[in-house]
Order: sequence, then C-alpha cells, then structure tokens
Amino acid sequence: MPDPDQLRYDEQGLIPAILQDAASGEVLMLGYMNRETVRRTLEIGQAVFWSRSRREVWHKGATSGDYVRVLSVATDCDSDALVLQVELLGGAVCHTGARSCFIDAGPGGALRAVALGGRAGPPAGAD
Repeated sequence: MPDPDQLRYDEQGLIPAILQDAASGEVLMLGYMNRETVRRTLEIGQAVFWSRSRREVWHKGATSGDYVRVLSVATDCDSDALVLQVELLGGAVCHTGARSCFIDAGPGGALRAVALGGRAGPPAGAD
C-alpha cells in the first residue's frame, strides 16, 4: 500500500483514483483523493474520496449503502495516480444507480469492446 506522504498530488492537493473491480477487471469509476482521504481509505479498507463539487470528504456508500471494499491500492510510475482494486458491497458505484460510471461510447459500444478485450473497429459509416 502506498504511503500517502510519498504521493504526488496536483496543485489542488488531489490525486486521481480509479476504482477497478478486482474480480472482473472492469473499470468502475474515476474519483479524486487528497492526503486525508487516501489515509482514511487505507485505515478503514473502504473507498473515501474528496468531492470536488461539494468540496467535502465523501465516504463512498455512506448515503447510498453501496460501499466499496478496497483490496489493494497501486500507484503509477510517477506516483501521481492510483488504481484501487475493489469489491462492491452494494450493487452500484455510479450515482445513477449503474454498476459502473463508464458506459458504452458511441455506436456499437466500441469503448466497451476494447475494455473487455474485443476487437473494435470504427463505427459503421465512419471514414
């Protein structure tokens, strides 16, 4: 697990954090953490973020009941981004009620096909 004091936060004191389903590899969400929420996440083993819109600490699931258990945390090579391998304790991560915040992008769901390892060519009619 990373040391929160060794991470490289942006000028607002934030670091992007990707939630990825540990079992399936599905990317679920992109959120932001500050030093405090990284520490809290590591302490309690559940995802805690900084809400940029509300400007407050956001314990994922505290309102919805859709808590997220954090199984591991990895940094990228520059220590300025995190990937959290997680287990969903509820049915959804997205505020819309969807399992993932990432949805099909455009005709044929090319983004989904690529993410799932399929071959995705250009949409029909694309030049």
